[in-house]
Amino acid sequence: MIMPLDIQNKEFSKGVRGYKEDEVDQFLDMLTLDYEKLLEDNRLLKQKISDLEKELEKKTRAEDSVMETLATTKSLMQDISESAEKRAKILLKNAELDAEVIVREAKENVERCKDEYQQLKNRLNIFNTRYKTLLESELEKFDVLTQELFYSDELSRDEKSQQDKEKDEGTVNISDIGQLI
Repeated sequence: MIMPLDIQNKEFSKGVRGYKEDEVDQFLDMLTLDYEKLLEDNRLLKQKISDLEKELEKKTRAEDSVMETLATTKSLMQDISESAEKRAKILLKNAELDAEVIVREAKENVERCKDEYQQLKNRLNIFNTRYKTLLESELEKFDVLTQELFYSDELSRDEKSQQDKEKDEGTVNISDIGQLI
């Protein structure tokens, strides 16, 4: 590659009818300046390209990182969603099982209450029957005692009146003999 110094230091041979040396030197000076400017612009552009490539690489890495983070986030959200669904199913199943247990216990309690009610009803009927029988028995005893009392009272009166008659007649009653002995 030709450098600006090469252009500046270039010497041409002289011919009979050659170019004017001042014009050629002036043109070469202009050409050197333009070439130096082009080389500097080229260097700046190469630097800018290098910087842009580095920036592009950074942005590409950042984009890749964002995409990877996004993929990880999607995967995590999927896992969380699946986990939440599983947990919801488990909670629902537990609630259903708890409800079944509560319903079963309630039915058992109802049955137990019905049985207790029936037993109490039977015991009350037995008690009523026994109490009624007892009362009837006591009433019969009362009637018997009342009759015996009134009957024996009537008998006592009858016996006294019989004894009075016998005394008057002078006869002895067998029951009186038993009392004398």
